[in-house]
Amino acid sequence: MTNCPMGYELMKRFTTLLFALMLGSAHAAPDLLEPEKAFSVSGRAADPQSVELQLGIAKGYYLYKHRFAFAPAEAAVKLGEPRYPAGERKQDEFFGEVEIYRSDMQVAVPVAVGEVRDGSVLRVTYQGCAEVGVCYPPVTTEVTLGQTGGGVFKRAFGKLAAAPSDSTAPAATPGIAKIEPVSGDESGRLAALLGSGNLALVLLSFFGAGLLLAFTPCMLPMLPILSGIIVGQGVHVGRVRSAMLASTYVLGMALTYAIAGVAAGLSGTLLSSALQNAWVLGGFAAIFVALSGAMFGFYDLQLPSALQSRLSNSANHQRGGSFIGVAVMGVLSALIVGPCVAAPLAGALLYIAKTGDAVLGGLALFVMALGMGAPLILLAVAARGLLPHAGPWMESIKQAFGVLLLALALWLVTPVLPEVVVMLAWAALAIVCAVFLHALDPLPPNAHGVRRFWKGVGVVLLIAGGALLLGALGGARDPLQPLGFLRGASAAEASPKLVFEKVKTLQELDARLAEGRPVMLDFYADWCVSCKEMERFSFSDARVVSALKDTLLLQADVTANSPADQALLKRFGLFGPPGIVFFDRNGQEIRSTRVVGYQKADDFLATLSRRAE
Repeated sequence: MTNCPMGYELMKRFTTLLFALMLGSAHAAPDLLEPEKAFSVSGRAADPQSVELQLGIAKGYYLYKHRFAFAPAEAAVKLGEPRYPAGERKQDEFFGEVEIYRSDMQVAVPVAVGEVRDGSVLRVTYQGCAEVGVCYPPVTTEVTLGQTGGGVFKRAFGKLAAAPSDSTAPAATPGIAKIEPVSGDESGRLAALLGSGNLALVLLSFFGAGLLLAFTPCMLPMLPILSGIIVGQGVHVGRVRSAMLASTYVLGMALTYAIAGVAAGLSGTLLSSALQNAWVLGGFAAIFVALSGAMFGFYDLQLPSALQSRLSNSANHQRGGSFIGVAVMGVLSALIVGPCVAAPLAGALLYIAKTGDAVLGGLALFVMALGMGAPLILLAVAARGLLPHAGPWMESIKQAFGVLLLALALWLVTPVLPEVVVMLAWAALAIVCAVFLHALDPLPPNAHGVRRFWKGVGVVLLIAGGALLLGALGGARDPLQPLGFLRGASAAEASPKLVFEKVKTLQELDARLAEGRPVMLDFYADWCVSCKEMERFSFSDARVVSALKDTLLLQADVTANSPADQALLKRFGLFGPPGIVFFDRNGQEIRSTRVVGYQKADDFLATLSRRAE
């Protein structure tokens, strides 16, 4: 596809029109320059004991004086106190009263120990903002003294050099913007992949990433939703119709990922995070409860008779009357059930935010969502083929999916309910299911194996429900360890765990970063499944706890999605949790160690080991 620019242009025009219609004024957002284009740095060795740095500032942008930092690459060289020109005083919403620079400036940096010469390398850290109200995270570049032409940049931690400009370099596909990696993390590399110019590789990579994401906890709740929809259609649904229903659901989900992703990239905020509140989650859970009631045969969900009569003619000519409802369920599922941020999603959002190329970014997200939905389609078709076509077994299957929908409804409202209520609800669900599985009824002597099996399942559920009930009454608040309170305080103290200190604003964060300690900042939300995975499986690992024993652990709880929460996320170019950012003792981010999405304990340990590189 990289050799078909005309086809790409046609696709781009069509997709642009689609997004323009559905996003309205989203494209009215100002086109922001990348930080390397908004701010340039070059320098020279005036003599062996002093360095002169020239900083270029584009019109409409400014730099903070107090965010500058200079460090030589050679350990034997020590720098003195920099001498800055007079700046402009500004009342900043994030830092209070500060001094800023809006035009090109020069900084003189004396050398206290050792000598410098042209060819020496100096690390320069700066942070700036655009006048429109968007601020960049701190940037660290390496400046080779004596080089002209605006300076040659290289990320201090990403170790990424500029692409060669000779004529042998492959030409980019027309219409695809170039973008350099912004960090050494996975999301930064994926953002760079989007700007590589190889459309086929981009789409294939994001489809593969979607396949991997399909097996993460954020996607698992979609399986009972889709299966319940198909089972609820009755015994006359064949494999072909099952595949059509599943494909409609996945297409609705994929289109939502693309549109919401483009909106997030242009605005810097995830739409799904705004929907994680008690009213929205409660309403969606109520839909699942209503669906489960129909599965149990309490009532039939159908249109009012007046609407049925109006639609009877069209209904007699097609069997797809439910496809719109299935597509709507796919849309809602994408927004509410799976809002966690993973590296591929973050990479696409980052690319859209930096380049404004909503077409390629949205297309990558659409293909990624198709990859996420492909296993759902296969499972839906396979499950339909395994189900009995008629008889009492079909009713049992529908009731089983009714239980799954009730469990999903409870899972959805877990973030907005007290922990004790959640445990009592899980206990009630398990015990009631056990009763219906005849856990308390005696088996006849000649009972066949299948009945004995389901009675065994009922007994297990009865024991689990009893444990949850006892744990809730005993003070436990972890549904996975309901009897943990019986181990006593000594056992609890022996369990390794990370203790975080909360930060709520940028001012609080900057104050903690100024303490001169290595820092780990964790972005968390109650509705973030991957965040809870990190807490349970990675942060509780004894090796991780030991590796972070000398690190200041900070946590930004962005559950409420308040303006302060959004400011913290935008400071680091994040669109939502989970995200982990590391800082050195000088308060500068170690970009190559940024974590977006869930990492297993072993992978997280590998990330921690890179902090000293």
